[in-house]
Amino acid sequence: MKKLVFMLMFFFTGAAISAQAWTGKGDQKVNLGLNAWGYGTGITATYDYGLNQLISVGGGVNAYFDGYKDNNKDNRVFVFGRVNFHLKEALDLPEKLDIYPGVDLGVLGRDFGIGAHIGARYFFTDKVGVFAEVGNNGSLGVSFNF
Repeated sequence: MKKLVFMLMFFFTGAAISAQAWTGKGDQKVNLGLNAWGYGTGITATYDYGLNQLISVGGGVNAYFDGYKDNNKDNRVFVFGRVNFHLKEALDLPEKLDIYPGVDLGVLGRDFGIGAHIGARYFFTDKVGVFAEVGNNGSLGVSFNF
């Protein structure tokens, strides 16, 4: 078992050398994960497109296992647009780490939904990493680089 753990650590360490969490203009990320709190527990999928070194825009959808207000079935899906401000360059972060505050604006059932978050992505390889976002909605999962 120790050999397996050592081999996996060696693999991820070697792969992480060339991983980049944020490259700026034209950068594309997809996050897939679980919502831990906020409008409810459920699953999330988001997409971000880099406009420049600082800003990305995108969208997403959160599908909740339980309703936000008294288990109301109309409030189980949050469809939103989002803007993120990437601090990788400003904070001189390592290539494989990106920290980004952002806002989400969208529709939750028949209601208007708004959220704010701060997130972080860490890439193990050029294509695959992990993310976590905390704020009005909290989520964590896998991030993909395209």
